[in-house]
Amino acid sequence: MMSTGALRPVSESADRTPHLSQDVAFEMLSCRRRRYVLHYLKQTDGVADLRELVAQIAAWENGVPTTEVTYEQRTRVYTALRQSHLPKLDDSDIISFDADRGTVVLTDAASELEVYLDVVPHDDIPWSKYYLGLGVLCTGFVVGMWVGLLPFSLIPPLAGTTLVTVLFTASALVHVRHDSRMQLGANGMPPNETGGEDA
Repeated sequence: MMSTGALRPVSESADRTPHLSQDVAFEMLSCRRRRYVLHYLKQTDGVADLRELVAQIAAWENGVPTTEVTYEQRTRVYTALRQSHLPKLDDSDIISFDADRGTVVLTDAASELEVYLDVVPHDDIPWSKYYLGLGVLCTGFVVGMWVGLLPFSLIPPLAGTTLVTVLFTASALVHVRHDSRMQLGANGMPPNETGGEDA
């Protein structure tokens, strides 16, 4: 569906309650270019000009400033966005795409995608596995102190409790900082991702 109204978020003009199925959410996020669209829209308060959007995505894909994007690079991205990705995002009510005006607007439904945006870099492990490992390590440490195994029995209980607390607190702080950098819409380039199709 193509929007023909004024340039404003759908939340100001629609009475429906957005709802995305898990299948639709994963399909929309399965493509790198669609993730780039969402990343850019989140950086621009949910509203973008198609030409600027195309230039920025082409720049990200080729690792160059927007001023150095070639005509061929821009055309390749424009064709894919105009003919495929933007209509798909629009049909899913994640954006409102007005082809005539050349405008793209993020909708309320886009906020439902946040739960699926756990971007894990190539050389990282999921945080769930990290915390599981840390929990097993700390449990073994506490059990060793409790049953009196050396060298754990030499550690005062207060020092052991402090160490476990510091480990989990430090991990949580690093996790928060990591998530702020890996989130779609954060300043700068899109997060270092595990991949996904471009076409």
